[in-house]
Amino acid sequence: MTVRSRVFLIISSMVVCAVFSAACVSTTFGEVSYSSGEISLPVSHDDASSKGYIQATVYRITDNQQVETGAFFAPLDLQRGGNTALIPAQLEPGQYKLYFYLIQNGERKAATIRDLVVT
Repeated sequence: MTVRSRVFLIISSMVVCAVFSAACVSTTFGEVSYSSGEISLPVSHDDASSKGYIQATVYRITDNQQVETGAFFAPLDLQRGGNTALIPAQLEPGQYKLYFYLIQNGERKAATIRDLVVT
């Protein structure tokens, strides 16, 4: 097998894996916001209705350092289409990095990282 054939085979395999893994994503997250002591996270779901919860691990960014300020949880009843997770959390003004996890049946089903500035 030539080098060219091997490269083609490797790239083809990677494309097939990417296509199949992309088809498995049924839940996606939108842009996060914060108001009145609640983190708001839009959640789009294209599968059957299900229950779970959202975990938000919050890190404050100060002087180019990331310091964990807390982990917050909220139940989530996912319906097909658009949903919003409202997570109670008291955040001081500043810059944050938030790690979100959708947990269902004890397993992490989806995750994302978002930046947030609280004024």
